[in-house]
Amino acid sequence: MKKIISLIIILLVCGAPVFGTHNRAGEITLRQLDEYTYEILITTFTYTLSQADRSSLEVQWGDNTISSALRTSITRLPNFYQKNVYIAQHTFPGAGTYEIVVQDPNRNKGVKNIPNSVNVVFSIKTTITINPTIGINSTPVLLNPPIDRAALNQIFIHNPAAYDPDGDSISYKLTVCTEEDGEPIENYTFPASSDTLYIDPVTGDLNWITPVEKGVYNIAINVEEWREGVKIGNIVRDMQIEVYETDNHPPELDSIQDFCVEAGTGISFRVVANDVDNDSIDLTATGGPFILENSPALFTTDNSAADIGRSEGDFIWLTDCSHVRQQYYNVIFKAEDSNPETRLVDIFNVNIKIIGSAPQTPSIIPSSNSITLAWEEDPCPFVTGYHVYRRSGPSGYTPDSCVSGVPAHTGYTIVGELKGRDRTVFIDDNKGKGLEQGSEYCYMITSVYPDGAESFPSSEACSPLIAGVPAMLQTSVTSDSESGEIELRWIQPRGLDTIPANGPYEYIISRSTGIFGGEDRKVYTMATADISDTVYTDTDVNTLSGQPYNYQLALYNNAPGNRFPISDLENIEEASSLFPELTGSDNQILIEMKKNVPWINYDYTIYRQNDATGLFDSIGYSTRPFYTDRGLENNKAYCYRVKSRGWRSIDDQLFENVNHSHINCTQPVDSVAPCTPVLSGRSYCDAFYNLLTWRFTSDTCFEDVMGYNLYFSETQSGTPALLSEYKSERNDTSYIHDRTGLSLTGCYYISAVDSFGNESPLSVQLCLDECSSYVLPNVFSPDGRGKNNLFIPNRTAYVEKVDFQVFNRWGLLVFRTEDPDLNWDGKILGSDKVVSPGVYYYICEVFEPRLHGIESYTLTGFIHVFSGNENEVNIE
Repeated sequence: MKKIISLIIILLVCGAPVFGTHNRAGEITLRQLDEYTYEILITTFTYTLSQADRSSLEVQWGDNTISSALRTSITRLPNFYQKNVYIAQHTFPGAGTYEIVVQDPNRNKGVKNIPNSVNVVFSIKTTITINPTIGINSTPVLLNPPIDRAALNQIFIHNPAAYDPDGDSISYKLTVCTEEDGEPIENYTFPASSDTLYIDPVTGDLNWITPVEKGVYNIAINVEEWREGVKIGNIVRDMQIEVYETDNHPPELDSIQDFCVEAGTGISFRVVANDVDNDSIDLTATGGPFILENSPALFTTDNSAADIGRSEGDFIWLTDCSHVRQQYYNVIFKAEDSNPETRLVDIFNVNIKIIGSAPQTPSIIPSSNSITLAWEEDPCPFVTGYHVYRRSGPSGYTPDSCVSGVPAHTGYTIVGELKGRDRTVFIDDNKGKGLEQGSEYCYMITSVYPDGAESFPSSEACSPLIAGVPAMLQTSVTSDSESGEIELRWIQPRGLDTIPANGPYEYIISRSTGIFGGEDRKVYTMATADISDTVYTDTDVNTLSGQPYNYQLALYNNAPGNRFPISDLENIEEASSLFPELTGSDNQILIEMKKNVPWINYDYTIYRQNDATGLFDSIGYSTRPFYTDRGLENNKAYCYRVKSRGWRSIDDQLFENVNHSHINCTQPVDSVAPCTPVLSGRSYCDAFYNLLTWRFTSDTCFEDVMGYNLYFSETQSGTPALLSEYKSERNDTSYIHDRTGLSLTGCYYISAVDSFGNESPLSVQLCLDECSSYVLPNVFSPDGRGKNNLFIPNRTAYVEKVDFQVFNRWGLLVFRTEDPDLNWDGKILGSDKVVSPGVYYYICEVFEPRLHGIESYTLTGFIHVFSGNENEVNIE
């Protein structure tokens, strides 16, 4: 507070610096040094013919503090431009979102789209989110300068060449240039065009099609930074464009393809530009690859290939594993002609994706209920760990050159995430539950990099589990009734003479209800002197109970005085009967073949009961454990049974089997949820409402819909609550959410509902956080005459509270309130006396509901108080 009061005294007593009409463009970038300390780099471009020249600039850090940044470099440029770089360091008080503002009077004269620009304060601002839980967060750097030239009635293209050193994604949008305290310039307009002025939100290409009036224009580009779908900062770049009337034509760059390469691969290609006016061409390149610490890219022009109106250059980049990241690298090539009247440019973007090399194919060591994987350590020192993927059965997946990791469509899912490059062993035991017998388990490994990027996957490695003793081979339903039969078969155990176990023998067979069994086990014994007896029929079993049965089989040596288990009782094999689980939906039934068996089924034949004959007719065949029977009549019962064929390998010998399932019946009903609508929306800040609209991507989806459910949450992480129901209004696809007196910030979801009450999955979360306008005037007159008697804000956003403080020129507090409406009548704190006319300084911390909860930012400025009344007291 002492620093702030000192600043107030300097500004009010000594007066402000001499204003100059010199600021043309600029931006603020930040680099994180430690947990809460940042280095700020302020870049401005000024008019060299102006007398104003700042050796330092004041920085409002957004945490109620102000300090100076000293100029560290000056670069004189053509057309009366001067590039100034200012640097300072600052430690923030803790985690939070901070808006950093730098302002300097004034802008240069004659900017066409800024009224009276010579008297408008120049300001630039950047917002940064500091949160130790999201890791290091530096802003992007903008590699192309914010000054450019355009030709009247010709297409103009510019790209800021943003590169994020943390690998965060970047988006772009146009916004309004700002004035004092970072507020939007009143009556600012975007430059006029013959067609359109827009910026590509993904590539950052600014397109002006086409300028219609020569002169100087300023635009602002909002460069937003995103991590895992959450915005963590933005830079508002203020850019100046000079439009000339000329007969010159810009050069043209030949098209270049995008690249996806494996780390360690060299990239080289030629860049060619031609100029129809035969002007010589300056060919340059900017982008992230050129500023990397390790093995940066090179771009050199080929003077030997230069010709009148033509220029060529070579891009060369020897990539390595330190370049691997989730985002593409963007390289912007710029061709600028040398026309003596007006130099014009063309740009072309090339996207380059660097993907890490695949780890070595893992070796597999199976047991009866788990699989151990081992592989060699990734040689890249930047690898931070590995992902282990698993699926049942080989996929035959071959990675695309631009796809890292293992896509979901392959059927693979992550079953292990290992932290550390040296952790190269993984035991898959299904998180302690044990793997099920009867599947061939396949695995792929990927290496993981610091920003979460994954490498290409390893080759598939597959294996079944190891068989138990005895090894089961069949659990087939041979008689369907309430007192039916299930036949068990197993493979004759071998090598018993080596134990020795010379018999006689006893099999212990137990049955329980369900695929995986339960506590209700019924135990049978089968004594035999002949080990080749490998069949048992379980009788008086209700095979029509609507559930399968689980069997376990153990073998004992049952000699008198020498009884012991031959089976490993900790890993007894089990096998269930085959059960067709049925799910009825609209005019169809999904048949899922449920089983828990130690063999591998390779196909299934599906049978449906014939209404006329009562027999089961074959209706389909599948190599997967599911089948859909379509074209059925809703609300009619259908009954099914299935025949499976399978195999297993024991001691390098192949055994095949056939099993018949239980019978199961159900009816098709419409239980299929409709398609999910696509939700969009925007905030109307002045009117205090959000407009939501939704649509379907196909007419087929729309046909099944009867209404919609709209959900709302005030924060991004909040639980969505039902906001509005559209029960029979499928053509009504919009909603006005009136938030008068409340915050417009919030997140929405939409779902569709059909005539059977089936609700679609919720849409992708749509969050609106567009309104944050709390503007304080700089003049008021508490003279009791009924006009401007109260100092109140102009605002179009809900504010939770404020901490508003007003100081006189000596730094004494004269007013304070937490009321967002302020309502200051000019009276001195704790009295009925009105302050004297003069200039006062305010600090206002504003607390607003945002997507992550209540966030604050700080406004500072001056208030000019005019014409007091008879109660005036001089406290200045």
